[in-house]
Amino acid sequence: MEQTTRDRLTQLVQGNEVLLFMKGNVAFPMCGFSGRAVQVLKACGLEASQIASVDVLEDDEVRQGIKEFSNWPTIPQLYVRGEFIGGSDIMMEMYESGELQQVLGANKAA
Repeated sequence: MEQTTRDRLTQLVQGNEVLLFMKGNVAFPMCGFSGRAVQVLKACGLEASQIASVDVLEDDEVRQGIKEFSNWPTIPQLYVRGEFIGGSDIMMEMYESGELQQVLGANKAA
């Protein structure tokens, strides 16, 4: 992976509270796994406007680079406050256990 791609990924990950690398975007997911990831985030109380997303279908360097960056082979990939959380299966497991809501801060008092 080129250093510029790694730098770009680092900036994206660190510059967004909640960032989802996915196929499509939050409004129009282009695969079932990406769609499920968006639904899980919304179920945790996030609005679409609170979810930054990167469409990996638009940029092959990002599509391949993010897999090396996270050392995770599949898309979607969720990052919260710069930390890699996982793909849609892990997100679903964490949601069902209540852990994802805690990571996202959804359980904090307003």
